[in-house]
Amino acid sequence: MAVKTIPLRIDMRGDTQIENVTKQVQDAVATSNLKAGVATVFVKHTTAAMMIIEDEPGIRADTRAFWDRAVPADPNWQHNMRNAGEDNGHSHLRGQLQGPSVTIPFSNGAMLLGTWQQIVLVDFDTRARTRELIIQIMGE
Repeated sequence: MAVKTIPLRIDMRGDTQIENVTKQVQDAVATSNLKAGVATVFVKHTTAAMMIIEDEPGIRADTRAFWDRAVPADPNWQHNMRNAGEDNGHSHLRGQLQGPSVTIPFSNGAMLLGTWQQIVLVDFDTRARTRELIIQIMGE
């Protein structure tokens, strides 16, 4: 089984910004010269996460509202209190809950996403950062 690893860097603003990376992942799969297998997209940061969503403005707004309600910013999170100058305890917790990766099967060089499914990076941090993603493609 062949394995191809492609790094990807994306500048993000934080504050639950959502960035669609479906095209970059599909391009990586298409140029891998593999016909069938799986593609994993992994973000190398603890304050960001990967998701598969229906990427439209209403879901983007609902996603942000959900995270703001489920895990609100709070100066009393222990991460903030024990690390001088930190204000992103909620960002770490959101990343833990959502998770750092998604895996998508592909066949005939194309991802097998559903009609409305899109791959997105969500940046939960409190400031802008450049995010590093790894697209790893395994197959034949």
